[in-house]
Amino acid sequence: MALAWLAAPALAAASAATPAGSPPAALLDIVPQSAAGYVVAVDDQLVWARDPDTPRLPASLTKLLAALVLIDEQWDPQAPVTISAAAARIEGTRVGLRPGERVRAGDLLTAMLVHSANDACYALAEQHSGKARDFVIRMNERARQLGMAASAFVNPCGLDEPGQRSTPRDLLALARVAAQEPEIRRRAGALRARIQTLGGRKIAFATSNRLLGVDASIVGLKTGFTHGAGECLIALGERNGHHVLVVLMRAADRWQGAARLVSLGFARIAQAELAAHGTAAP
Repeated sequence: MALAWLAAPALAAASAATPAGSPPAALLDIVPQSAAGYVVAVDDQLVWARDPDTPRLPASLTKLLAALVLIDEQWDPQAPVTISAAAARIEGTRVGLRPGERVRAGDLLTAMLVHSANDACYALAEQHSGKARDFVIRMNERARQLGMAASAFVNPCGLDEPGQRSTPRDLLALARVAAQEPEIRRRAGALRARIQTLGGRKIAFATSNRLLGVDASIVGLKTGFTHGAGECLIALGERNGHHVLVVLMRAADRWQGAARLVSLGFARIAQAELAAHGTAAP
């Protein structure tokens, strides 16, 4: 996929417009056409944003919170999970799990994070709490612990439902924690995967993240799409010890938008390093 990366002069100008160390009040909407709501954090500093606090449907970005709850609480990737009829028939993206099949929890997490599989997500929620709605209670508790005050969840997988909501700022708080979790990071960066049921059936699938493999600096983190939410994405870029996190909600083109904002983030870092060494930008 060809991405329209910004030319170097434009990158330099954008970086100079928001110097390192700008306070939150100085946040700029640097690319207003990219999404209805977005935030960009460069090395953990929130630097650019558009409408960061309006609640919207989060689609499958929700799965990052579900993954944190699973991993935080006596996580056993080898635990067998029996697929219920409800999990197998759930709407949206699936990997084709069948009722009665048994799959290791770690493989289900792989399907959930690599392919954004709702059947795997729902099966894990049921295995964890008995009922998906009870799992969601734990998700909301974890969201409060993360400071996601404007967020609420009514299903574990990100399907559109009344009351399901989050904001770019809240999702940034979630992404910062999720990005530090090895079980999530490893799966979030995989281009493809293959799992196997305990009955021996093999299931192969590819990542839902079209940015992976385009630029080695982009290493994750989660895609999301529903008709209600539109295109959503949390993109994580890492380069030379620096990182850029981008959250897009209802994006015009999430791949182009995220690629552009990640590139601008790294340009800002380069400008700050030049300034720190007393070298004028070209």
